[in-house]
Order: sequence, then structure tokens, then C-alpha cells
Amino acid sequence: MSEPLTVPDGIPSRDEQAELPANERPELLIVTGMSGAGKTRAVAALEDLNWYVVDNLPPQLLVTLARILEGGGAVTRMAVVVDARTREFFDQIISVVDQLRGGGLNYRILYLDASNEVLVRRFDSVRRPHPMQGDGILLDGILRERERLAELRNRADVVIDTSDLTVHDLARQIRVAVGNPTDAPIHVNVMSFGFKYGIPLDADHVVDVRFLANPYWVSELRHLTGHDEEVRSYVLAQEGAREFIERYVAAIKPILGGYVRELKPYVTIAVGCTGGKHRSVAIAEAIAQELRDVAPVRTLHRDLGME
Repeated sequence: MSEPLTVPDGIPSRDEQAELPANERPELLIVTGMSGAGKTRAVAALEDLNWYVVDNLPPQLLVTLARILEGGGAVTRMAVVVDARTREFFDQIISVVDQLRGGGLNYRILYLDASNEVLVRRFDSVRRPHPMQGDGILLDGILRERERLAELRNRADVVIDTSDLTVHDLARQIRVAVGNPTDAPIHVNVMSFGFKYGIPLDADHVVDVRFLANPYWVSELRHLTGHDEEVRSYVLAQEGAREFIERYVAAIKPILGGYVRELKPYVTIAVGCTGGKHRSVAIAEAIAQELRDVAPVRTLHRDLGME
């Protein structure tokens, strides 16, 4: 018999936790459901949302992890996958979740399901036995697992039937079900670089600003960079510079919306000039500033200091 769950001294009370900012409140998500219903993809989606994920955990260890989570620290959102792979350990899952609730710890259960026909097809496609199949046929294992999970399914806070979902559809539903309102769906990196050092390998979009006059050839600007007001003013005052920034930002915003729909969490815009010191730095900073109203943006200046 497991020891009663006690919350150690120094852990914030539930009222105190409720007063914390949304992104600092401890969250425990128990991910379970039918084998073959998509838990692997669910784990990937949760990790993309910055959840700390523990896979294939014996239920008895949930109490220990919950104590760690409630104790505060760098991890505030933890997802734990508990399913039939834990074999005989799984029999104690109901008593463990009761123990968690009795200890006053908040958690949610996400249950993934699919029809028997779909599960049979999925197992056939990967040519693997069902974890509860034993000496029987594949369908025997599925039915045995479904019966064993019935009570846990009834207790689930969120049930997702993946029978007709693509992997991308499932990831979208995971985001809707457990995503924090403070989560940003996409992060934008705006990077300056010098063409003479090569185009960044991880660039999604490449912008060439060598159509602007180079401050390098102005002796009083040569030793400065695009971070300096003198260079920035020189670059942005040129004919076509601000119009280019305005039109480029207007063109890229709908693309960012498409990336959000396609679950692309990061995008890198690379802005290049000859050496990556003057024009590209100034334009990259200007583009980044204009995009900050639609997404979190950071600027990187790859080739500053190369000369």
C-alpha cells in the first residue's frame, strides 16, 4: 500500500499557486490511452509546447514526480505518459490518481483513443504485436486493453479520438487542449549576415539588401556597425529603404500565419549584405521591430566582429 501523499513544507498552497502568473503555475498532465492511438505524436506536440515529458512511467512514481513539480523550480509543466507498457504496474493507476487528488495536487488526464479497426490497421502496418496480446490475436490484445482502461477513460478530462486524424491534426488538437494562453504559436529569428561568409544554412527566408549604398565606403561610418545611430540613419534614409521594409513585412505576415497553421514553431529570416556589419544589421533590426506586434522576435547578428 502506498504512503498517503503529503505536500512538503515550503510548497505554495493551491491558493498561492492560483495567484502566480499563468506560465508559472505547476501543471501535471497524465497522458494515457490505447496503444497505437498516437501517444508518440502527442509527446512530440507537448515537447514543442515546452512541456517536460516523462514517457512510460510506472504509476507509482507519479506521486514522487508530483512532489517535485509542486516544489517549484525550472519545470512548471510536466506531462507523464502512463499506459499498458508498464504491465502489472499499471494495475495501480486508479489508486495512484485517487491518492494525487486526495493530496490536493491538481492534474489533468488526456486520453487518446481510436476505433478497433484503426488500431488493428496501425499495428499491422508497423508489424508489431500489441503489448497485451500475449498468445492471442491482435484484436484480443486491443479488447483486453480497452477493458482495462475503461475506468481511466471515464475519468479523463480530455478525450481525443485519433481514428480520422492526421499527425498534424492531432498536434493541433493537443495544442488546443493543453496549450497555455501565454504560449506563442511561433517564434521569429531575424538574422543579419554577410554574403561573403555564406548564406545561413537554417534560413527559411533570405533577404538581400545590397541594393542599398554601403556605409563601408563612408570613412566616418566604416568603423561603426548597424547598431550605431549614424549608420542606422544613413541606411534607413536611403531611397527605397523604408518602403522595402514596409512591403517586406506586409508580405511576410501572412506567411507567418501559414506557418502557425502548419505547426512550424520557429522561422528564421536572414538579411544579408556584403560583410554583415552595416546594412544587414540596420535592416534586420528594423524588420524585427515591425514584426514584434505579431510574434516574439529576437535578432541575431552572425557576422558582426568577423572583420
